[in-house]
Amino acid sequence: MKKWMVGFVAVCGMVSQLQAAEPAATTAPATPRPTGGNFVAPPPDRVPVCTRASLQAAADSYVEAQRTGNPRKMAFSGNARFLQDMAAVEPARGLWNTALKVAATQSILDTTRCKTFTEIVVTEGTPYVIGTRLYVDEDRITRIDSLVTTNGDWLFNANNYAHVIKMEDWATLPAGKRTKAQDMINGANAYLDAFADKHLDAPWGVPCERTEGGAYTNVKADPKSTCKVGIPNGVLYIVNRDYVVDEEKGVVQIFCRFGNSASGMPDSHMFKYVDGKYRYVHTLSVSTAKNSPQIGDYWPAEAKPAAAK
Repeated sequence: MKKWMVGFVAVCGMVSQLQAAEPAATTAPATPRPTGGNFVAPPPDRVPVCTRASLQAAADSYVEAQRTGNPRKMAFSGNARFLQDMAAVEPARGLWNTALKVAATQSILDTTRCKTFTEIVVTEGTPYVIGTRLYVDEDRITRIDSLVTTNGDWLFNANNYAHVIKMEDWATLPAGKRTKAQDMINGANAYLDAFADKHLDAPWGVPCERTEGGAYTNVKADPKSTCKVGIPNGVLYIVNRDYVVDEEKGVVQIFCRFGNSASGMPDSHMFKYVDGKYRYVHTLSVSTAKNSPQIGDYWPAEAKPAAAK
């Protein structure tokens, strides 16, 4: 199995120590050295505290809040941040205030970064595919960050997305089939770097299926399917990459932007690995103009139970 290793250079601060010599004996007393005032070193950045259980509880509370339209289901810290489509939003204006019928959902948990990522698919009423991150510290949510895709967003189709989530296997992997967190990050970066340099290698797996908004690469259920399709021509830089990694499930998820670091299209790419290779790829891209190409249904709509007479 090809390893994807990146070297890290640690930059260490050096503190020089000054040694003061005893003043030579004179007829006048030596002048006292200054003490430097009342300087107090700043505290180190706080490292959030979480467990897999506390992250799962937070993710579950978010799903329940979205089902009911009641954000009080979530336990926020006093200084929590609220973002939607990579922009600050008033807490009362986020989509989590709207009750939605959830057709499919799944979450990943990162105990190193104390973050979660949850996909929620809504197929009734206004359709949505939502990707939401929670930042958790000591059982409190310190930040909620949602990407909300709907009609008009890139290749959108909620029916297809829900169908794919239900038929794919994103469960916890046996230890022998897991991939190291750094290797998953490196492989995901290689995939995104291919948008700018088509000659780079990546841990392509067979079979592998990609769901892009609602476009699915293996409708015919080919056992030799690959995700090495559809990388666009030209040079496109994908920036502002930020990671959530669930080593137990073999998943890395990236928030990023296409092109401009301030105004580029907000995007999520999520990769499932098995034995060090891509197995599934999910992507969500938010189109500001809501005029992107759309995808039709691949599968018949699920039959709904008849109303009681």
